[in-house]
Amino acid sequence: MGSTVTSTDPARNATESSRPGYGQLLRTRGAWTFLLPGFAARQPFAMLTISIVLLVQHTAGSYGAAGATAAVTGVSMALFAPYSGRLADRYGQRAVLVPGVLVHTLAGLTLTALALAHAPLWALFAAAVPTGASVPQAGPMVRARWGVTLKDSPLMTTAAAFESVTDELTFVVGPLLATALCTTVTPAAGLVTESALTLVGGLPFAAQKRTQPPVTGGHARVEHASALRVPGVRVLIATFLGIGSVFGGMQVSLAAFTESIGEPGLNGVLYGTFAAGNMLSGVVCGAIAWKTAPQHRLLVGYIALALAASALWTAHSVPLLAALGLLVGMCIAPALITGYTLVEGLVPAGARTEAFTWLTGAVALGQAAAVTVAGQLEDRLWGGAGFLVPMAGTVLALLTLVTLRSRLASRAQGRTVARGVGHRAHVTVD
Repeated sequence: MGSTVTSTDPARNATESSRPGYGQLLRTRGAWTFLLPGFAARQPFAMLTISIVLLVQHTAGSYGAAGATAAVTGVSMALFAPYSGRLADRYGQRAVLVPGVLVHTLAGLTLTALALAHAPLWALFAAAVPTGASVPQAGPMVRARWGVTLKDSPLMTTAAAFESVTDELTFVVGPLLATALCTTVTPAAGLVTESALTLVGGLPFAAQKRTQPPVTGGHARVEHASALRVPGVRVLIATFLGIGSVFGGMQVSLAAFTESIGEPGLNGVLYGTFAAGNMLSGVVCGAIAWKTAPQHRLLVGYIALALAASALWTAHSVPLLAALGLLVGMCIAPALITGYTLVEGLVPAGARTEAFTWLTGAVALGQAAAVTVAGQLEDRLWGGAGFLVPMAGTVLALLTLVTLRSRLASRAQGRTVARGVGHRAHVTVD
């Protein structure tokens, strides 16, 4: 009688499977120890902007002041996130998360107190900078932990899809929770809860040392090259800026469209349809065992995204806009998933957290810019002009991707150079 022996190595078990799926991914040993606290820790990322807008608008009576404060927070996060990721790669996630969580909680509560005290706008800006700079980069850190847990397993694509779906779920739950708290409890409840969740999720996540990526620092004299020096990462940043322009442009333009037709309540329905398309395609994308190279998938997927986004400004009815929003959402997840998957082949393990935070920051920066530009277009031009922003953002990003697509070749396909003394860190060079 034969018997089956199951390896205790999750990466090996995953490799032996011909059809990796979500069930197998979630059975990976040690996964739930970082998934559950990681989910709580990434909720503040989705709650922060809307909580600031609702609180400051209530206390200052101005959407302009509220939007400006939220924009300062977003830009600060986008600028500081990559350096947070680099420090995590060098000294360990725990060393960065614990002080970051404490600083973010204190800064968020300070911003809340200043807003309730009707402090001047410059004071709100001063508090918004550390609030944004210290946002825990839980999503990129979870992705880095998957890389350590799964290694070269074919489940990596499934993990990237799972993280994309989790991100979308976060951006559905977070704003709804913040809005409900601010409108039914008190305007300060959203930001206070955001600060509390940072502690409740961030500290337990930081405590999971076994799944933490190995530290590249230490006593050895090593030159720590930034992930930004990898040409392919710079190409991915450009593509993710385009994706951010879709998120920001859709938020403003959908709100303006529903307001113009006298049905502001439909804004949530239309944006929910857009998010649902993203989640649906993310689930499907992760369930497919892809045989084509990820750089080819990214190019094809981004062409589809640019075409779909370019049609948004032509929609003049709710059903058509809902259908186009669903289509655009379905095109975003594959691009995000493939971009994150490419990082595994482009960037050495010791710099991946930084690389992931560059991409996350690019989305946030693209979103902040798109919100500003789309709002100006809606005010100064015709209703629906804000939808030109997703079109312009994705087309420009596509041109960059087409021109520089050769730089997305994995490190195994290009020449490598050694960096540091006593250690060899491989990076792609042209």
